[in-house]
Amino acid sequence: MSDDREKMLADHRRPEGVSDETVEAVGSVSEALEWVERARGALYNFHQMMGRADLTLGEAADALRDAGHPDEADELERNVVGRNVLEGRWTFQIVEDFDDGYWTTVRDHERRIRERLMDGRRHVFEAEMKEDRRTHGRRGHEARP
Repeated sequence: MSDDREKMLADHRRPEGVSDETVEAVGSVSEALEWVERARGALYNFHQMMGRADLTLGEAADALRDAGHPDEADELERNVVGRNVLEGRWTFQIVEDFDDGYWTTVRDHERRIRERLMDGRRHVFEAEMKEDRRTHGRRGHEARP
């Protein structure tokens, strides 16, 4: 077996002496991180949607002015265009606070727990689940690429 293939196999193998309970618990920490990643994606969607909304509101104010409604355009620009989404913050500031705080903290803890308890190996729980569920010898059910 080549060194690359051996490394690939070892990357997801349970370290010697690690219990089922530990594999499951570390898997849960990793799953929680995956949920945080999904929430982060939703936050970035919110950031981009609000940015697009603000740009569109600015264009709408211009269109109102061009259509002969300068008072409404001025009101929209004064009160809505460029407004903070949360007190004192645009969405880029919310994203930065989330990234620098919660997201970074969860990622760091997940990595440290994996390093301490699983020799840094990722997805051991899932790799074992795959091995239990696949049909050995069947095309499309290979253990590795």
